[in-house]
Amino acid sequence: MDDSTTSVQSLRQWVADFVAARQWEKFHTPKNLAMSVAIEAAELMEHFQWVKSEQIGTLMKDPERRESIADEMADVLYYVLALANQLQIDLTSAFCAKMKKNESKYPAERIRGRYGYDDLEAE
Repeated sequence: MDDSTTSVQSLRQWVADFVAARQWEKFHTPKNLAMSVAIEAAELMEHFQWVKSEQIGTLMKDPERRESIADEMADVLYYVLALANQLQIDLTSAFCAKMKKNESKYPAERIRGRYGYDDLEAE
């Protein structure tokens, strides 16, 4: 399985089956799942906390660190998928709608090469 051949729905089903097999549904409340997303995201951030941007390439060449970072990213994804299952939110539709909002909010012709709008207000 890889990104080019795996659907979001198949990942969601895998998570749902995993949860059901362990009878964890009672623990998978929206509050608990949202908190778990934040906790796992914080664990991901720890890998980069004191690393300078120019050191990231070297960091990612270390197989153990790379695997640990991938594990944390997978944990975040797991909880996002579990939360989507719990709340019955279609992630692809939500993502597409949000990207359309972002495209409108940050039009490429105005924002290209800029981080935000601060320097645009003077125009």
